[in-house]
Amino acid sequence: MIKLFRNIRKNLIAEGKTTKYFKYAIGEIVLVVIGILIALSINNWNEGRKANIFEDEILNLIDQNLEIDSISISEELYKTKQAIELTDRLLQKVSQKEYSDSLNNWMGKIISFERFKSQSSAFEVLKARGIETISNKELQIKLISYYDESLYKLYESLSDVNVSFMADWVPVIKTEFFDFKWKEYCIPTDSKAFFEKPSSIILFKIYKDNRLGQVRNMESASAKISEIRTLIKKDFK
Repeated sequence: MIKLFRNIRKNLIAEGKTTKYFKYAIGEIVLVVIGILIALSINNWNEGRKANIFEDEILNLIDQNLEIDSISISEELYKTKQAIELTDRLLQKVSQKEYSDSLNNWMGKIISFERFKSQSSAFEVLKARGIETISNKELQIKLISYYDESLYKLYESLSDVNVSFMADWVPVIKTEFFDFKWKEYCIPTDSKAFFEKPSSIILFKIYKDNRLGQVRNMESASAKISEIRTLIKKDFK
């Protein structure tokens, strides 16, 4: 094709048809420009199609990750609320000087906890590609808010519970309990002496406060997950 155009130009010059030559040259340039624009358009269309495919795939993976997070958070939220309720019941019984074996079983649930870890692999892939890959700006903001803010606060509150257990409860378990089984029971050597110490009551109250912070952050994270998954489902429609 290029050789054909070159021959036509040579023939026009040889025949002295300068005006026709320039018109032809301009026409040839226009054709080249149109060809370039068509090629660019096709390339942009291909890139856009690839971007749309990636967006759909990454949002599907993020949705799967969030579903796992939601289940884990819901399970731990239930256990945490149960621990708070049992703490209130225990403190009420202690105030009435009732030291039954039920308190030992309650304590097993009160001081135990789970270590939550978000499934964030899909979001990390998205960040590496660029958050702007997501066309929905509201969804962009909510994803950043969940992974960079809500999870940070949740991890902090979980850390507070973990640190409190290691710093406050472990020494007590070692010195004042004669038997202990994670998530099941804690048996003081002398229940009456243990529960009548003001420091023991304060310990339960501090732990309850940490748990309440955990509940607030888990509920906030859970609500954010629900909002994000709703937006993702709308995008897929």
